[in-house]
Amino acid sequence: MSKAEGPVMQVLEAYKAAVHAKDVDAFMSLYTEDARVFDAWDKWSYEGTAAWRKMIEQWFAAHNTERLRVSMDAVQATAGPTLAVVSAIVTYTGVSAEGEELRAVQNRLSWALKPEGGAWKIFHEHTSAPIGFNDLKAILRRDKAI
Repeated sequence: MSKAEGPVMQVLEAYKAAVHAKDVDAFMSLYTEDARVFDAWDKWSYEGTAAWRKMIEQWFAAHNTERLRVSMDAVQATAGPTLAVVSAIVTYTGVSAEGEELRAVQNRLSWALKPEGGAWKIFHEHTSAPIGFNDLKAILRRDKAI
């Protein structure tokens, strides 16, 4: 692991913590101002953090009575002094106040990061889910390990 990979992996942990806390400011601090996000939901792309912030606010508000838990599997990261790339399988789980898992979906995640202001920041995010050939529906649960 390079010296940069440790701090890049810390971005994953900060992402999970910000989602769990539904802390929009902490979440947005992980992105550059001009970040481009190809999200799997709702819009083709989000250009810049102002557009992305609106989506995140809506996401967190839609789950106001439950906690959101993020876990990441099959994480791969490579980093140099000025660029890092991360990919993972991400599971987003809605959890009731009593700790019961209510629902979960999985996405494929890719990030491109660069150092900015003393921290690694996401300047491009791409999430996706495969589409079934027969029914053209998104497959939101991985059926076997990578």
